[in-house]
Amino acid sequence: MLSISLFRQSPDLILEGLRKKHFPEPELVSRIAEGDASRRQIQVEAEAAAAFINSASKQIGALMQQGQRAEAEALKAEVARHKNNEKELQQKLTDADATIQEMLIRLPNLPHSSVPEGKTPEDNEVVREGGKKPDLSAQKLPHWELTAKYRLIDFELGTKITGSGFPVYMGQGARLQRALITAFLDYNLQAGYQEYYPPYMVNEASAFGTTQLPDKEGQMYYAAADDYYLIPTAEVPLTNLYRDTITPEAQLPVKMTGYTPCFRREAGSYGKDVRGLNRVHQFDKVEVVQLVPPDRSYEVLDEMVAHVEALLHKLELPYRILRLCGGDMSFSSALTYDFEVWSAAQERWLEVSSVSNFESFQTNRLKARYRNAEGKTQILHSLNGSSLALPRIVACLLENNQTQEGIRLPEFLKPYFGAEMIS
Repeated sequence: MLSISLFRQSPDLILEGLRKKHFPEPELVSRIAEGDASRRQIQVEAEAAAAFINSASKQIGALMQQGQRAEAEALKAEVARHKNNEKELQQKLTDADATIQEMLIRLPNLPHSSVPEGKTPEDNEVVREGGKKPDLSAQKLPHWELTAKYRLIDFELGTKITGSGFPVYMGQGARLQRALITAFLDYNLQAGYQEYYPPYMVNEASAFGTTQLPDKEGQMYYAAADDYYLIPTAEVPLTNLYRDTITPEAQLPVKMTGYTPCFRREAGSYGKDVRGLNRVHQFDKVEVVQLVPPDRSYEVLDEMVAHVEALLHKLELPYRILRLCGGDMSFSSALTYDFEVWSAAQERWLEVSSVSNFESFQTNRLKARYRNAEGKTQILHSLNGSSLALPRIVACLLENNQTQEGIRLPEFLKPYFGAEMIS
């Protein structure tokens, strides 16, 4: 959530950021600024009324001691009038705060200056590419045929048990999932991240804190009886570990990693581009999250991008890194890098990770703060990234490494899977 002070100091900066993100309601900026000015005037009047009440109360006691009862009674009546006025002003303050808050939460984060112009994924900027695309035979199979051939995943059985988009992994397919999760967690632990195993459901305050609410309410599964939301990513519970906390600067950066299943409704998704593992409603993902001082967040963002990139090297997958344009960024991100892996059988790029700096947008909602060496309390910056999301990684591993004998696994995975091939 944007700080209200920014509307007083730099309204033009806000408008430019909203333009870059193609936000459809720029008029909210002036409405918030006007509401803030009105609220501050009410605050001045409320403080003046409170000051009068405090001063007059002392005078009443003195007048009573001096025997000036009539003057004291007249002042009491004046105090009563000011108390009623102060009560009304306090209610106006509460209403003004609620109105401003309702408008503030509708505004997205402002994009970093390096974010390119653009509205669609086609406008994203390719930062660099790595790895080598495989040269497969004309008989290459897409992953949904490979998973059937080697009995790795049963999509129809998942539809029977739950519905479309809930695949059942079995045999070597389940083993590959476990191997990838463990390998990714170990890789993150070696980089200094602390592992957590968080809940898969969160309350409304947690979903609001990381901006899933109200922006992505329709994309989450909701358990109405308990008012809980199934998490769309481990980012939500991990970041909320530091909601309403103050962390000593000496304990920064906070580096967290965790594995969870993720649940996304993906309403309206259909067609060949979402076939098989390309888009599912339940999937496994290992996440990395960092909370850092503001002056270090973009340095840390570069470190996290390099961390994910090195993992793709270990998986021996061809990839590219995109800097997202303003119109393709998430609601809460200030700068996002997407990682895409080449799907050799489908002959298309598949997104497997996003690494983002949210600056103070989440932490301002969360009240996640730190205390510096001088004792001053400040809002942290939050960052997160997929390290990695499994479905499309699995799809690309299967497609890119298919041979006549089976599916060759990269060296990095062999100790975790316990074999060199899927056959």
